[in-house]
Amino acid sequence: MSDGDPISEVYAGCFRRLVVQLYAMTGDLNEAQEAVQEAFTRALATPRRFARLENPEAWLRRVAVNVARSRYRRRRVLDGLLRRIGPPPVVADTALEHLALLTALRELPAGQRHALALHYLVDLPVDEVAATLGVSAGTVKSRLSRGRQALAALLTDSDATDSTQTGRIDVRS
Repeated sequence: MSDGDPISEVYAGCFRRLVVQLYAMTGDLNEAQEAVQEAFTRALATPRRFARLENPEAWLRRVAVNVARSRYRRRRVLDGLLRRIGPPPVVADTALEHLALLTALRELPAGQRHALALHYLVDLPVDEVAATLGVSAGTVKSRLSRGRQALAALLTDSDATDSTQTGRIDVRS
């Protein structure tokens, strides 16, 4: 690719941001990186079409989300077998708040997790989240509401468990 190439410019400007967004949705950094790389590969396959896009980052996000969903569906059986073999890999970021949030997000249904990640972590409006996920705006609002309630309950439960295990008293209750 040469300098001034639209795909190179978009790659330099949004690759990391897209990986973080997909990481929040999938909970797996490698999976997020591969989905975003696949989206860029598809952009490279049709560079003229990509250059005409009004919002190339949104297109890449949608493609990456769809790639991640497809890969997830295809890997269910393999993941089940791997869980029988041993524990999942350790997450690199060990900040307690980050780990608690990721753990709680993983426990939510995929629809709620995706809506929360795109709306709150990516800062997309409800309509764009709906377009990215291929659902109605009402469905996104419902998933956001239910997801917030479930996430709050999960995080509150983990706070209570942490304070019980460490002997601390939670003064927020």
